[in-house]
Amino acid sequence: MNFKKIEIQLLNFQKGDGLIPVIVQDINTKEVLMLAYTNLKALKKTMETGYAHYWSRSRKKLWMKGETSGNVQRVKEILVDCDYDALLFLVEQKGNACHTGQRTCFYNQIKIEGSNKH
Repeated sequence: MNFKKIEIQLLNFQKGDGLIPVIVQDINTKEVLMLAYTNLKALKKTMETGYAHYWSRSRKKLWMKGETSGNVQRVKEILVDCDYDALLFLVEQKGNACHTGQRTCFYNQIKIEGSNKH
């Protein structure tokens, strides 16, 4: 794929009250690991350090993934969606991504009516 490079100033933080959702995917396994939010400060910190930083909506503060657990995310690529209001971090994940101890935060499944899967 031929990626278009954009400037960080083009990102639309206004849509989400200063926050942009970040989908986090393991660059090697392609597993979707988690969903988090970033603001401009956290994104700049991510870009400066190479490690994923997010904005905690509950604690109302910037945090680095793995700052207490050691399960850090080394960001290898940052992709931007077509509307400039969502990001995809492609990361090398150390340890588990989920605070529950699971590899990914997406380990629950909703049963779809008419489906044999659950």
